[in-house]
Amino acid sequence: MTDENARFAGDGNPALSHNPSQVDPLGPVSGDYAYRSAPAEPVPAAVETAPATPAKPTAAKSATRAVREIVETLLLALIIFVAVRALVLNFRVDGSSMVPNLHDQEMLLVNRNVYLHFDLNNWLNYLPGDDREGQHIVYPFHPPERGDIIVFNPPVASEKPYIKRVIAVAGETVEIKQDGYVYIDGQKLDEPYIQGPITECNVRKCEPVTVPEGDIYVLGDNRRNSSDSRIFGPVDVDNIIGKAWLTYWPMEDFGLVPHYDYPGVPER
Repeated sequence: MTDENARFAGDGNPALSHNPSQVDPLGPVSGDYAYRSAPAEPVPAAVETAPATPAKPTAAKSATRAVREIVETLLLALIIFVAVRALVLNFRVDGSSMVPNLHDQEMLLVNRNVYLHFDLNNWLNYLPGDDREGQHIVYPFHPPERGDIIVFNPPVASEKPYIKRVIAVAGETVEIKQDGYVYIDGQKLDEPYIQGPITECNVRKCEPVTVPEGDIYVLGDNRRNSSDSRIFGPVDVDNIIGKAWLTYWPMEDFGLVPHYDYPGVPER
């Protein structure tokens, strides 16, 4: 064994040489450098923990949540209902005055904002300066037009609104002649939606009627069975509830309520 082998014999520790009588020429190894195996680090024991489970809601909390959801649903339904009612309303045709175009018990949606109007002078008078006299009526959409089918409160005692067709507007002169036709400012009105020359005046004389400012003249399509402007005269536009827009019942009649144009009579 060489000196080098002898020096590191015994597991590589010079202090544990197999030949204790052999003298190390380099001298004894200090105890500070004695070989010591490093103690093994303790391995922490695995601790199994049960998964956290959420606390079950109490019956009181569940009831509170259910009540809150019901209230929120009802409020949302109320908001939708009010918004829809502000725009349209449903109307049931009562009677046969609009036959053959609308029939008894037919269900309609009525656009209640299409004739929205206001007096612009009332607003302008809030500004500094001279007050503006008279009225300046403004329609953001459009005013009542000839051919529109409208729902309105009649100027006679009635528990229900009426539904009729606009025939003339403010400033026009309406005349019903003995030939059964309607004339507007002397021009015969072509009405393809009724059954020929059936318009008569059997209550008051067939005198020409000039529609006042802010009024309209209405007739039912079933001229021989209709209470209209031939009886109660022109209708104030402020009495109009809305314009018939859509038929939704019965389903076979589902669709938009048609609007007719009158090319032979100029619009005002």
